[in-house]
Amino acid sequence: MVPNPDELVADTLRKYAEFVNPGLVKLYRFGGVETVEWEAQGVVVRDVYGREYLDFSGGPAVFALGHRHPRVVQAVVEQIHRMPMSVRAMPRRPEAELAALLAELTPGDLRYCFFCNSGAEAVEGALKLARAATGRKAFVATEGAFHGKTFGALSATGREKYRKPFEPLLPGFRHVPFGDADAMAEVVDRDVAAVIVEPIQGEGGVRVPPDDYLPMVREICDRAGALLIVDEVQTGLGRTGRMFACEHWGVMPDILTLAKALGGGVMPIGAFVARPHLWAAFSDDPYLHSSTFGGNPAACAAGVATLRVLVEEDLPSRAARMGEVLMAGLREVAARHPRWVRDVRGKGLLVGVEFSDPDVALLASAEAIARGVIFFFSLNRPEVVRLAPPLIVERHHVERACAVLDEALQAVAQTLEAAG
Repeated sequence: MVPNPDELVADTLRKYAEFVNPGLVKLYRFGGVETVEWEAQGVVVRDVYGREYLDFSGGPAVFALGHRHPRVVQAVVEQIHRMPMSVRAMPRRPEAELAALLAELTPGDLRYCFFCNSGAEAVEGALKLARAATGRKAFVATEGAFHGKTFGALSATGREKYRKPFEPLLPGFRHVPFGDADAMAEVVDRDVAAVIVEPIQGEGGVRVPPDDYLPMVREICDRAGALLIVDEVQTGLGRTGRMFACEHWGVMPDILTLAKALGGGVMPIGAFVARPHLWAAFSDDPYLHSSTFGGNPAACAAGVATLRVLVEEDLPSRAARMGEVLMAGLREVAARHPRWVRDVRGKGLLVGVEFSDPDVALLASAEAIARGVIFFFSLNRPEVVRLAPPLIVERHHVERACAVLDEALQAVAQTLEAAG
């Protein structure tokens, strides 16, 4: 708890309204979140009043190791004391280490890495590489997909709400229903540079495709000579019970994008990793694609520490086990509230709870945070609350989160029934 928390909260909300975004202040107040986050450790976040919250949103999917994992913090602090940013005139040891680790851990013969600062940047680079490597211009993406909000990434993103205000976007993007391989086959032709797809749609409402979908997409790409970009920004690094979600279906991408959890919840970092034969254009001119802060020493040090923790503590397997516990508990809650909950689905610790409409999802999230558990709705499908807790979550945390959701739905039911 900090001195004068009421004053700090009022001043923070005032500055948000005047200097950040007044719409955010309205949203926070509508959700009853009139406080300020202050500190966090492991699975717990504390606000300025000292109240504790279980983090079941995970950033979303940023805090795979929990908040302030000591090994990641130590690695970053040591690097900051040594050299936090690069002059970019010499090779950087943390970047080399991180690239080598990713080449070892990613599926198939994925090898060459480019580091950036976010998932959207990783997608931008992957799209550019696909065009450079194939000489083709068109792309195929899926409806409901979320690949970021920069122009190229937004052109691939599949929700009209985010696309319409900024049109015309980049030409050459085609969208087909997610999970429908026949629809994909109809549009992937010799003009397509790449298909970009999430193994599981996160912002799209935690949609898990049929088991034959990704293997069929791989075959469709191969027949047309198109590349397959697998966006693992949200699903990668243990989240779904495997190091990379595409491994559930034995599919090897040509290019793989990462971000979110790669910085261990301490530093922002993104990356795209590609097969060697695709890298010729970037190798011939190493500055054809570049980023001032991409591959900076502090972020890469965080990435190295993160990957080592994931492997040494076998957190993907832990995510698989705890995900079963979480989904079982949520399905019990859903069975008690059939009017309000339509479905519970997911893999590992990426789980979606689909409600009867977006208002119920928002109200349930607000009631949950008031009871000390943080949930968050999906941007592309707001009737779905997505749960992505740290992979270090314990059974008692899961039990508490399920109990709170049950209580939240009881409160929502009373509110809606009273309103008629």
